[in-house]
Amino acid sequence: MNRIDATLNALKAQNRKALIPFVTAGFPFADITPDLMHGMAEAGADIIELGVPFSDPSADGPVIQKAGDRALALGIGLTQVLAMVRGFRERNSTTPVVLMGYANPIERYDQKHGAGAFVRDASAAGVDGVLVVDYPPEECEAFAEALRAHGMDLIFLLAPTSTDERMAQVARIASGYVYYVSLKGVTGAGTLDVAQVEAMLPRIRQHVHIPVGVGFGIRDAETARAIGRAADAVVIGSRIIQLIENEPHEKVVAVAAQFLRTIRKALDA
Repeated sequence: MNRIDATLNALKAQNRKALIPFVTAGFPFADITPDLMHGMAEAGADIIELGVPFSDPSADGPVIQKAGDRALALGIGLTQVLAMVRGFRERNSTTPVVLMGYANPIERYDQKHGAGAFVRDASAAGVDGVLVVDYPPEECEAFAEALRAHGMDLIFLLAPTSTDERMAQVARIASGYVYYVSLKGVTGAGTLDVAQVEAMLPRIRQHVHIPVGVGFGIRDAETARAIGRAADAVVIGSRIIQLIENEPHEKVVAVAAQFLRTIRKALDA
């Protein structure tokens, strides 16, 4: 059993919900990410999603796009992201880490280092799952098999517009958890409709029999608690990026951790 399954199974046994924060690797400072990951884990994060900076992030709103641009300007690419995960693993062998990003950096990595290099190196670094925004399920069965052979999960997005057919396709290949995007549009957009999420999750679960996390639009403890009543996991990204983007180096970890503690408390209430 890999770290994602072990974590989610343990939470289910305790009747608790997973807290999954997202941060862009290398933001807001090139060297901050391993310390930030430790701070988030200590504040109650169950799984950490680490964004791989990319120059054309089609699903990301302005907040995460800006964070990615800043990280790219600091020289952060997939090689550096894997090094950050290795650094995190020196002190934390239990908190699952999911890389979230786009196909282009993965395919470029394999072109540079050889076929299958990304899967091999991500596994060696201590990555537990990969969410590739622009890999549709019908085109990545071999990639999913390669990840599973190395003990990693391929995680997919579902949206309010997902058809039953698409949910069934995702269910056939996905492992770990699925990430339900609760809003139409890009990250950080719109206002979350909790009732709409509550109505959608039973439909998803008719097809998907692994945990369902919900993200996009969760900005505070109240919303997180409301979503947590229906979902298995709560994903928060844009709000964390906003909170830390203008903080000095020495305050970034404390600010993110304090925010996550309020979310953890609400989810456990």
